Amino acid sequence: MIRVKSKIGIPKYKQIINSIEEMITSGALQKGDQIPSINKIKNDHNLSRDTVLMAFNELKNRGIIQSVVGKGYYVSSENISIAQKIFLLFDELNSFKEDLYNSFLENLDSTTQVEIYFHHFNKDIFDKLILDNAGDYNYYIIMPANLEDTHNMIQNLPEEKVYILDQIPQELSKYPGVYQNFEKSLYNNLKEAKNLIFKYKKLILVNSEQKQPQGMLDGFSKFCNDNKLKSVVVDSLKDTTPKSGELYIIPDDKNLLRIIKKMKALDLELAKDVGVISYNDTLLKEIVEGGITTISTDFNAMGKRLAEMILNKEQMQIENANQLILRNSL
Repeated sequence: MIRVKSKIGIPKYKQIINSIEEMITSGALQKGDQIPSINKIKNDHNLSRDTVLMAFNELKNRGIIQSVVGKGYYVSSENISIAQKIFLLFDELNSFKEDLYNSFLENLDSTTQVEIYFHHFNKDIFDKLILDNAGDYNYYIIMPANLEDTHNMIQNLPEEKVYILDQIPQELSKYPGVYQNFEKSLYNNLKEAKNLIFKYKKLILVNSEQKQPQGMLDGFSKFCNDNKLKSVVVDSLKDTTPKSGELYIIPDDKNLLRIIKKMKALDLELAKDVGVISYNDTLLKEIVEGGITTISTDFNAMGKRLAEMILNKEQMQIENANQLILRNSL
């Protein structure tokens, strides 16, 4: 039974929530059962529709109830300990994003449930995931990657519930989040290693337009222009034959393995004949070929800071800095 009393110091929408939770706990309501309609609760207790809807929306965001068009609201979960649900949209899953995800989970409280999705750099999938899940979560954390015009779809979500992750393009600048400044970090880290870089005759950046940040290309071009270095940009190393005197800057692991395999076939020695700088550090890069030089952010720190922002309801943009880790490959 829904109980709503006046002058007891508890907001009426909260009393509706408490009543439904008690009914679930007692077994009066079970998963799949229909709950009283908005109009019935409104009329029985002389409430405004907005008050009842506020209660229903909170329960819906927590995943406790769900609406069925034309039929009403039903119990979708008996786990009332979930205080809030978070929608997390990544571009793809790899080892370092797994670190970010695990760190994010570890730094949230136990009453928060995170559901993860992937758009795989496909705008149609991105749009569908946003539309299908609008209104169902307390917060939306979105990694837009290089997709264009994502603001048109994200504006369907409540602005105060949205956080942007990794890249914050100009059209999403009003939203809080944790990001990397790819242009600044690539330029500054190449500058830090320039004495080692200057021994190479040509710098080659592997840059997939679909997946890699524009800032990475901008930082690379600026560094090469400022230092009058011969450079080239390619989208893959699949058909590339490495030559002595070349330095490769490789954001993705597939192309990193390709160039190492090709160097071995040609008896080219790492750092002596060909240099390699990879992106995003992993345990494997610490040991393969005596160690691969990387430019990397701290994904564990990124996940932790993002969790803190959610828990503290912070509305700001925080840069997660990158660092150069020098190893044998340069």
